[in-house]
Amino acid sequence: MTPDVPPRHASSARVRDDSPGRDLLRQIGVISAVCFMLIAALVGSGVFGGEDVDETQGGALDADSTVLAPDGPAFSIWSVIYVLMVAYAIWQALPSQRRRERQRRVGWWIAVTAVLNGLWLVAAQFVTLFATVVAIVLLLVALAITIRLLSRDPGDSPLDAVLMDVTVGLHLGWVALATVANVTAWLAADIAPESWGDAAEPVGIVVLVVVALIGVAAGIGTRGRLAPSLAMAWGLFWIGVGRTVGEPESPSVAIAAWVAAAAVLVTPVIVLATGRGRGELAHARSGDRLPRASR
Repeated sequence: MTPDVPPRHASSARVRDDSPGRDLLRQIGVISAVCFMLIAALVGSGVFGGEDVDETQGGALDADSTVLAPDGPAFSIWSVIYVLMVAYAIWQALPSQRRRERQRRVGWWIAVTAVLNGLWLVAAQFVTLFATVVAIVLLLVALAITIRLLSRDPGDSPLDAVLMDVTVGLHLGWVALATVANVTAWLAADIAPESWGDAAEPVGIVVLVVVALIGVAAGIGTRGRLAPSLAMAWGLFWIGVGRTVGEPESPSVAIAAWVAAAAVLVTPVIVLATGRGRGELAHARSGDRLPRASR
């Protein structure tokens, strides 16, 4: 009599199922990373006696440092992102989330984004402007990888959509724009000679066109995800406000920023309206099942 042969994937299923220690470690890692991010945010805001972020690096990160710096109120989006990150850290720590495949795929990546977020603030306070550029570029890459993984593995509930897809999406959209502002601040402060100041407006407009194209491509590539586009459009809107009511004043950059914001915002709406994607509302057809141990 031929002995029973286990399914080809049984051994891998067993390995994946018999890893409560690794799952618990991931949950603790996410909580630790978010706690580090919050402590770094307090340091960055000057709560412990240091300078506020916009006063660090000789004011290079202030709202009036370059033509591509968003006006002050734009940065209130960080409060929303931080609240969502804390909510995610608590939710993913529940026993019901411990063995979920979606958490296993992106949990550590979300932890990485929280750590890099905090490291950017540490770099702004204690290191150099170039170090902030390195930190924010790495953060952008980590967020892009995370949103890609989430897109490949849709969730199965509205809570998934809010605490994972929307949280990462808002973070990605804002950091994408913040990267442009951060790199511009570094170039203006450390690289470009003062004689290039007259070219700030035309260069700023060209950069905003590129940002708009990236935002449109992201809206299409993520199949209509609204959160990244909302965050990016929010930042672009406040760039326009800053160039209208603050310094350096530039009506042409303001108009370009508002047009870019409209283009970025309308793209996912068109994708959703034409049925080419479901954005954050996309759910897995078979749900997000727990792996089964082989029998």
